[in-house]
Amino acid sequence: MSKVSLPKGMRDFMPGPLARRHFIIDTIKDYFERYGFAPIETPAMEKLSTLTGKYGDEGDRLIFKVLNSGDYLRKAPQDVLDRKDSRKLTSHIAEKALRYDLTVPLARFTVQHRNELVFPFKRYQIQPVWRADRPQKGRFREFYQCDADILGSRSLWQDAELVHLYDDVFTALQIPVDIRINNRKILTGLVEALQIRDKEQAFLTALDKWDKIGAEGVRDEMEKAGIPADIFEKFLQAAQSSQDEQIKVLAELFTASETGRKGLEELQTVMERVKIEGLQKSDLIFDLTLARGLDYYTGSIFEVRARGVQMGSIGGGGRYDDLTGIFGMPDVSGIGISFGLDRIELVMDELGLLDDVQAVKPQVLFLNFGEAEARFAWPLIQQLRRQGIRAELYPDAVKLRKQMQYADKRNIPYVVMIGDREMENRRFVLKNMTEGTQQTYSIDQLYEKIKA
Repeated sequence: MSKVSLPKGMRDFMPGPLARRHFIIDTIKDYFERYGFAPIETPAMEKLSTLTGKYGDEGDRLIFKVLNSGDYLRKAPQDVLDRKDSRKLTSHIAEKALRYDLTVPLARFTVQHRNELVFPFKRYQIQPVWRADRPQKGRFREFYQCDADILGSRSLWQDAELVHLYDDVFTALQIPVDIRINNRKILTGLVEALQIRDKEQAFLTALDKWDKIGAEGVRDEMEKAGIPADIFEKFLQAAQSSQDEQIKVLAELFTASETGRKGLEELQTVMERVKIEGLQKSDLIFDLTLARGLDYYTGSIFEVRARGVQMGSIGGGGRYDDLTGIFGMPDVSGIGISFGLDRIELVMDELGLLDDVQAVKPQVLFLNFGEAEARFAWPLIQQLRRQGIRAELYPDAVKLRKQMQYADKRNIPYVVMIGDREMENRRFVLKNMTEGTQQTYSIDQLYEKIKA
């Protein structure tokens, strides 16, 4: 027999682990709806042209392309086939792709359904995405994103609202987190103030690697890009100062940068509004090195990290001023955040926060003593189900020991036994599998005793 297996980066989920994931999803979904977000879904596949060019060169390489149906090579130009040029060949043999994230499909959805939506449009979406990435701890090729976005308003109240949403969810999940915040305009202002406009992309790309390679690694990256060492030292001095000192240094640097001043003003406004109510168990931290989502974030940038756990970000997002413009609908500002379900699960597992979450199982199992007994039990089982009790009949009239082993292995807490004598007297035996005790009751007491 051939060995069966999954592609790398893909997973099956047993009932136990799936129950844990559903617990996390249900918690996130609950708070999404408390904050006024409505659910949508988009298809697993989008047109390749919809996704390409939205994530940068590296992102484009990680998009899973879907081959055209039928003889997909028939329409491919012979000269491209002869050159074995895979990049040029792709456009001829693959018109569709699996979605890379939920943000670009949201932009497409908004443009396509603009006349049916009410703006500001608050949506949440909990669906899988796919990336042709190298699998490693906390990183898979198929994984779920849990996103909440608001489209159609530039109000900074929404930035503050999403910080509180993060805090509420992670407080409910009992995960202590740091919510790191920066502003894309501050980064642009830094580039202007440091007079390295011609090196902006190299500067920000290196900065984005800070958490992975540290200050020295970033210094080396910038040096290779031709950014003078004294420029990095100025940045390092600002980045390593206290939060109040950072803001003071930036205010001085931005005297000649209107963009930088605007970013600093937005940052301070958001942080001030968050303080009105205050956070429960999370800390909001200004992080000058935070530079994620450079290709489309235009204002606030967020990243969430769990305290005391060696794990990458478990959430992130930011403001984008013109994402729908890529599909011909300009000037629709938006802001959104995402929860990394898989990493959140790993963090909670490491912290022992999922130990009590178990798969749904029957509350009571009716043993099967034969056709007549099963017929007698069947209406009782249906009545219990209609009253919200998870009840099950063992399907085969096999040895009692085998049926009891089934109940034990599935951790079913109660077993009901109805034989000839019980049918005649309209009674049943209820066995407590945890305590090993059993008691006989009238059939009329069935619901009452099992519910209790």
